Amino acid sequence: MPTVDRWLLPDGIEEVLPAEAARIEAARRQLLDLFSRWGYELVITPHIEYLESLLTGAGHDLELQTFKMIDQLSGRMLGLRADITPQVARIDAHTLGQPGPSRLCYCGSVLHTRPRPLSTSRSLIQLGAELYGDASSASDIEVLTLMLETLTACRVPDVHLDIGHVGIYRGLVQAAGLDDDCEQALFDALQRKAVDEVQALASRVDAVGLGAMLSSLVELSGGAEVLERAHALLDGAPESVMAALDDLSEIAQTLRRRYPDIPLYFDLGELRGYHYHTGIVFAAYVPGMGQSISQGGRYDDIGADFGRARPATGFSTDLRLLVARGEVVAEQRRGIWVPYSAASDLQDEVARLRSAGERVVVALPGQLDADAYQAGCDRQLNHVDGQWQIGKISI
Repeated sequence: MPTVDRWLLPDGIEEVLPAEAARIEAARRQLLDLFSRWGYELVITPHIEYLESLLTGAGHDLELQTFKMIDQLSGRMLGLRADITPQVARIDAHTLGQPGPSRLCYCGSVLHTRPRPLSTSRSLIQLGAELYGDASSASDIEVLTLMLETLTACRVPDVHLDIGHVGIYRGLVQAAGLDDDCEQALFDALQRKAVDEVQALASRVDAVGLGAMLSSLVELSGGAEVLERAHALLDGAPESVMAALDDLSEIAQTLRRRYPDIPLYFDLGELRGYHYHTGIVFAAYVPGMGQSISQGGRYDDIGADFGRARPATGFSTDLRLLVARGEVVAEQRRGIWVPYSAASDLQDEVARLRSAGERVVVALPGQLDADAYQAGCDRQLNHVDGQWQIGKISI
């Protein structure tokens, strides 16, 4: 029978050792407190659900990333969550069902059948915030700002922001009346920045001016000055397109005022998440990483499949990646070492110290005082003149 290395983990599944776990937990507490100060309420969603629920709404794109199994109780197919966003949308639309805007946040583990591009991990700690019930750009600005505050709190250096708006492409395509095949081909060409293909496909548009507008999207990328060019090149576009440009201009002005040191990059041909995003899309990047460190956008009507269509905008990040790229410092709490003793009043003193907030490590039979440093202690409890007193570790 072959020997099995029982300590091996599946590819892309990692364990977290104490030092990293302390930093992750410190970041989790800090960020959830930050979200709470902004009015976001914490929800905790189940790790496993019926598959049709997980793959509803924004979850359609997650089918290949979702681990599946049969429920031994009901015989129905279950899935391990690969994204918490659809679950939170269900809570807002169905479980809470409260009128007016609602702000929800979450932090929990998710599993992917395959790692994301340019990554090796299939086990992530997803943290995010969602704002439901408001369709204005004020919600987009709030969520985008909260994402930047999250990166700032974790001291992630050299952040730059990539911003787009799928409503521009969607509005032009609808006005042009492209058939499904032509629209899909144009979509693919735009994602590859294939200028010649985009121009060839856009030339098929009969409506005056719309072909040139669609063709211009492949080149409308760069700093905030791109928005001024876009207003000129897309003049005469459908009202929804111009409204999207106005939203981007408002967002640019706000971010430049609040975060003058963060570079802004606008890409009007960016269609990431086109099948479920309905408005602004954004992602934060740092040097040396080919994937975003945090991302989000608007996805209105996400709760429709759960019985209530609501405007929605939000962002998410992988907490482990955030901690790895940032400078999160966990509090180093040194403790009090208590040598093993059968003294009757010792446990009362240990309980008192712990109640006072001290970290107390009680030695086990046979442990030596030399183990105190390994246990993270810098003081020792000694019995002096009939009383327990805290002093230096004596080795």
